[in-house]
Amino acid sequence: MKQDRYLITRIDRIGDVVLSTPLPREIKKNNPDCFVSVLVKYQTKDVYLNNPWVDKILIYDNPDRTNKPFWELVKEIRAEKFSHGFMLLPDERLNYVLLFAGIKNRTGVGHKLYQFLTFTKFVDRKKYIPLRHEADYCLDMLRKLNIPVNNIYPEIFLTEKETEQALEIKKRLKENGKIIIGVHTTSGNSSPNLSLNTYKILIELLVRKTNYEVLITDFNPPSEVRDITGAKYIFDGSSLRSDIIKFSILDVLISNSTGPMHICAALKVPTFSVFCPLTACSKELWGPLGNKSYVLLPEKKYCETHCPIDPKKCDYSKPGGLQAEQVFNELNKFVDSLFQL
Repeated sequence: MKQDRYLITRIDRIGDVVLSTPLPREIKKNNPDCFVSVLVKYQTKDVYLNNPWVDKILIYDNPDRTNKPFWELVKEIRAEKFSHGFMLLPDERLNYVLLFAGIKNRTGVGHKLYQFLTFTKFVDRKKYIPLRHEADYCLDMLRKLNIPVNNIYPEIFLTEKETEQALEIKKRLKENGKIIIGVHTTSGNSSPNLSLNTYKILIELLVRKTNYEVLITDFNPPSEVRDITGAKYIFDGSSLRSDIIKFSILDVLISNSTGPMHICAALKVPTFSVFCPLTACSKELWGPLGNKSYVLLPEKKYCETHCPIDPKKCDYSKPGGLQAEQVFNELNKFVDSLFQL
């Protein structure tokens, strides 16, 4: 019997790639003898390293973030003789790459002309009604092929050596039983976020707590939150994988809706996240999955009176938004519930 060979493509940001990790697991659990490969960007490949459900990782672009030549990529993918291709992000170039790579069963998202012209199947999000999680929407591609889906939670797997490295780092930092709190202040403008001044005040409040060890998880922190006395800066950005190992040691991560939040959720690290209630940015669509989590929202009327239209410009700083002291107090309650303090 001919082997089914699946290619899952996700060529965008870190958080999106993390949310694609349920697909290979659900495919393999349904068909253990199949071959599953992923096509991702160079900067996100580390999300899939050591994943037991993935047979091969293919890279879409070059280390300098330039695209590989079209026909070079076609040749590389064609050599794998895939029977099925899933495009989780609508992309015209990728659509034609998979067509010329000889993948007969191709599935994309939405109603694009180039999909119609290439006889690509599609799944429709139906204007997000009813609203579900992004990871669940991605899994609709499997449902389209009658592949059962039992679990939508993302996963990242550390090797035994990486787990040992994480334990060594944690041992050094967790003196006197301190709780390790990570604070990620940036998001690449992917979603609403606290202002840097709010983060600065929050970090200063956190370092005063004698039972907290505070780590700034940005590898290149903005000047406003750099060199804060009492905080530690151990994330050097040498590789995404090294950062993933360090994220795994946290007891809690504070952030907005961003890649590090999804990484921590996939590692089962508790997360404390600030979110916007608008549908496109909501916790229902983008919230952490599979871990212990707490989502903090501004007052309901905040978005009605202070929304800047572009969610990326929102910093919750107006009346009814989120202030450092409020975030600090809610975080303490969450930590207390986790550790029964």
